[in-house]
Amino acid sequence: MRSRLKTSYDQAGLYDYAIASLGRQMRSVAELKRLLRRRALHTDNSEPIIEAVIARLKEQRYLNDTQYAAAFTSYRKENEKLGQRRVVQELRAKGVHPDVIEKTVHSAYAGVNEEKLAREFLHRKRLRKHGTQKDAARIFRALARAGFSSNIIFKILRKWEVDDEVLTALDAEAE
Repeated sequence: MRSRLKTSYDQAGLYDYAIASLGRQMRSVAELKRLLRRRALHTDNSEPIIEAVIARLKEQRYLNDTQYAAAFTSYRKENEKLGQRRVVQELRAKGVHPDVIEKTVHSAYAGVNEEKLAREFLHRKRLRKHGTQKDAARIFRALARAGFSSNIIFKILRKWEVDDEVLTALDAEAE
C-alpha cells in the first residue's frame, strides 16, 4: 500500500489547487479555506496567502456563497426532496453565512407544499404506510431526519390513520 505524499503549495500552487478543486465540486468559501489550509506552506504568512487566493477567486467569480447556497438548496429540494430544516443545517455545516442561508432557503421554499414534498420524499425512499407502531415510528424518524416539521409529519401519519396513542408517543419522543 502506497502512502500519498502531502505536498505544500505556495500562492500560485494554492490557486491552481483551488481551481482544480472547484472544477470537481462546487464549494463554499469556508470549505475551500479549509482545503487550502491543509495544502498551504505552514509558515506565519500562510493565512494572508489563502485570503489572497480566495479574494482572487471571488473577483473572477469562481467562488460565490450566494450562488453556491442557491444551487445546493435547489438540488436538495428538487432531487433529494429534503425539507427546509435539513438544508439549513447542511449549509451551516458547510460554513455559509446565516444571512445568506436564510435568504436563499426562504426564497427556494417559498410556495412549496411541504406535505407534498414530504410525500415525494417517502416515495423516493420507498417508505409506505404500514399498520404497526414500529413502522409509524420509523417513518416519523425518517421524515424528521429529512428536515420536515413535526406538524407535517403528524398530518401525513393522521391521513394514514395511525392511532392517536402512537402519535402521542411520537410527539413525546420528538420533544
